Amino acid sequence: MSHSNHPASDTPAETDAPEVAPADDAPSATPARKRPKPGERRIQILQTLAAMLEQPGAERITTAALAAKLDVSEAALYRHFASKAQMFEGLIEFIESSVFTLVNQIGERESDAVVQVRKVLTVLLQFGEKNPGMVRVMVGDALVFENDRLLTRMNQFFDRIESQLRQSLRAAAEAAGSATPTVDANAQASVLTAFAVGRLQRYARSGFKRSPTEHLDAALNLLVA
Repeated sequence: MSHSNHPASDTPAETDAPEVAPADDAPSATPARKRPKPGERRIQILQTLAAMLEQPGAERITTAALAAKLDVSEAALYRHFASKAQMFEGLIEFIESSVFTLVNQIGERESDAVVQVRKVLTVLLQFGEKNPGMVRVMVGDALVFENDRLLTRMNQFFDRIESQLRQSLRAAAEAAGSATPTVDANAQASVLTAFAVGRLQRYARSGFKRSPTEHLDAALNLLVA
């Protein structure tokens, strides 16, 4: 994937070329290509997994297919990850880190509660648009046949998004003089989270043709007062 938000995309991926000793009569001036360092190989595995998830029918990816794509053995994958579930956990960690870094920045820089809500939803959907392979993880399509804890963790991600929205919406309701700011905020945060998840699901199930940010400003005008 070439997306700017790809996991550690600033680290160049290298091929897993074997080190070949020069023949006795060969010049020794040309050094053998170095193997990637362990951290680089982990990144390359996650990048390749994310790229494979962009392809049609990629809801279930086997370690054999991933190893073949990387031109390594399955045993080589397990030197870096204890299981396929751990590989998906690496993708989830990237999603969490990327999105919540931006969400926290919004909270620090933006004092208007309604603007906070709009920006949180925007960065969430923009992240999905730029990282289609990750969207299959976010909406759970890629996790159906995997360990249940992965779906639980992804659900917790959206619970955190909803909690962040609820906090901003309660402040907005209080500022507007609502008699029931907590009730209002809880209901609206639930609707907005469902809206975001629905947009991401549509993006994945349309083969990444229906953008999650399609008519976003107009939609947010309807949903966020």
